[in-house]
Amino acid sequence: MTGFICIDKPQGLTSFTATNRARAILGAKKAGHTGTLDPMATGVLPVALSGASRFIALLPEHEKTYIARVRLGITTDTLDITGEVTGECPVNVTKEQVQKTVQSFLGESEQLPPMYSAVSQNGVRLYELARRGETVERKPRHIRISELVLSDMTAAEFTLRVTCSAGTYIRSLAHDIGQKLGTGAVLTALRRTAANGFTEKDCVTLEELECLRDENRLGEVLRPVDACLSAYPALTVTAAQGVRFQNGGDLLAAFQGNFTLGRPAARQQQYFHGEETPVAPKGRAQWFWNVPSRDGWRRGSVRFFHSGQADLHSARRAIPFRRGGPACPHK
Repeated sequence: MTGFICIDKPQGLTSFTATNRARAILGAKKAGHTGTLDPMATGVLPVALSGASRFIALLPEHEKTYIARVRLGITTDTLDITGEVTGECPVNVTKEQVQKTVQSFLGESEQLPPMYSAVSQNGVRLYELARRGETVERKPRHIRISELVLSDMTAAEFTLRVTCSAGTYIRSLAHDIGQKLGTGAVLTALRRTAANGFTEKDCVTLEELECLRDENRLGEVLRPVDACLSAYPALTVTAAQGVRFQNGGDLLAAFQGNFTLGRPAARQQQYFHGEETPVAPKGRAQWFWNVPSRDGWRRGSVRFFHSGQADLHSARRAIPFRRGGPACPHK
């Protein structure tokens, strides 16, 4: 079974455990999730099954949306309510002060990951060091927050809707807001409502997943990999070109528009080379290519159609652009 499925992660489970349970229910050889949720958090957890895991980095949508509940006047070692209290402070701030402080975190910034996190440093997870009582210097991470909506504010608590880039820690955001207000703050609840193009509407619980499996209805919730990559432009090639690619030959791709950062839009031809052999296509094949990243280059994948049924294969984990080189002589 290959594709993506979206789990509504329950509170109390790690993302790793939830993913493994989904893998066991579905009988998949392997599975991986697209981004960790803390055990306390609930909500959208996209899971890639079997060969789909190699396409996680190629998913076109990487922003995530959360609903967070924040309490002022307290700090903990984990930056959430589950940790050991390290400080308390009286709260005497207005809604206008909170609103102004919250909005100051919009845009791009550098965020320090918490000690209780899965970030690796010198081959060791930070949370392993934290459990041993160690604190080490961490490198700030570049993040982007595109939406912050304040609501349901009481004397010392408020709800925050956050839309942010991958790698943003909502616990750290709550802590930083508290520090800027001078009161301290912790996260008391967190739910992810959207991630990687999936929303709560796409989610199923682990119990529902078992029922769907027993009723042979998994197709209702399994999203094919090619559907997840459909936002990318596609190049249709002939069966003969597909065979050429299968045998390691070059293909000429002509795109409309500028798909290479820092190069003129008129340059619409790039030189590609497949490095391994996918299953031989029948009929027609389509190539998907990413819009390049900041350094000017990204990678793509291949979609083949077998008798009208979408069947995805990869020529490798991804097929890289070939930098430079002469114009491809083959069409």
